[in-house]
Amino acid sequence: MFELSEKALRYRDELLAFMDEHIYPAEAVYEAQMAESGDPHFQPPIVEELKTEAKKRGLWNLFHPHPEWGPGLTNLEYAPLAEIMGRSAHLAPEATNCSAPDTGNMEVLTLFGTAEHQEQWLRPLLEGEIRSAFAMTEPAVASSDATNIQLRMERDGEDYVLNGRKWWTSNALHRNCKVLIVMGKTDTTAAVHRQQSMMVVPIDTPGVTVQRGLPVFGYQDREGHAEVTFENVRVPKTALLAGEGDGFMISQARLGPGRIHHCMRSIGMAERALDLMIDRAQSRTTFGEPVANRANIQDWIAESRIEIDMARLLTLKAAYLMDTVGNKAARTEIAAIKVAAPNVALKVVDRAIQVHGGGGVSDDFPLASMYAHLRTLRLADGPDEVHKRSIAQWELRRRDPNWGKKA
Repeated sequence: MFELSEKALRYRDELLAFMDEHIYPAEAVYEAQMAESGDPHFQPPIVEELKTEAKKRGLWNLFHPHPEWGPGLTNLEYAPLAEIMGRSAHLAPEATNCSAPDTGNMEVLTLFGTAEHQEQWLRPLLEGEIRSAFAMTEPAVASSDATNIQLRMERDGEDYVLNGRKWWTSNALHRNCKVLIVMGKTDTTAAVHRQQSMMVVPIDTPGVTVQRGLPVFGYQDREGHAEVTFENVRVPKTALLAGEGDGFMISQARLGPGRIHHCMRSIGMAERALDLMIDRAQSRTTFGEPVANRANIQDWIAESRIEIDMARLLTLKAAYLMDTVGNKAARTEIAAIKVAAPNVALKVVDRAIQVHGGGGVSDDFPLASMYAHLRTLRLADGPDEVHKRSIAQWELRRRDPNWGKKA
């Protein structure tokens, strides 16, 4: 069922070669350039060099399902490529123009953007000339329920005026970020899921202020996770994506493919962590024997192999169903992988940290950073609890279609 097409196999082989020849050797260069700059949001020259090389090799916009913009791979074909890129998650996705949140934003602009939006923002995003951010989460409300958002988008003649506060606006501190896709409320009297709208807002619009970058377990990510305020931000009505009240619908359309990408990258991180764990266990000796001879270490290695393969198969099943029956019919599997993949990857990384001893929690190895970023995925795109609640409700209704319906 999950056999890769010839096209997907070709891209996989070419991407693996690119990783070996360029990405892995560039990791040390990247770290040195970042350290020398002293700026956590610096855009290192090595990243632009990698982008040039990836584009030259045709390893560009691999995520995009439309042949006009990329290779036109299905979710099932792209999933193994996202896994490979996850092995160097801070370099490979951006090098191939497959970084979140740009991937989701590009899909939104493709599906719901006007010709003007696509010319002004989609084309330069597809070319890797600019970056973008997605502003939905807010500090004052529980944003796991997207209907809670409070940022107001009030009509004023031919314009909308935006007022509110967002945070965890990932990518807003990237040096090339030029545009935000913002979710807010246009009509507080409409049905609950029709109150929200989305708009395209240039980041330099007067009244848009990036207040700070939020650290993740002490890490200031290069792209930043920003707190952003909107004070009387005026945008034309042409900034609206789709129509008024379509914001919730757009958000759901955006999240399905993005969750596949996140989950496969998580599996890639787990695979690299397993490799590091094995290498460390084989190279270190305690009490006269290699650490790899210890029964508990062998248990961890075996359990990691089993759990990674289980998570991968579930993710590939979700990708296959998205391709064949659509995102709505695959919603249980999409929710399931969003819970399973980050949790499995966290377990594997945690074991690898333990095998590395003190080194594992330092920045001499990538494990501590991996752990911090993977832990955020249990919250990003909906926390575990929301996905488990959804799965449970669907299962309950499978047995009783009237379950939970009000009399």
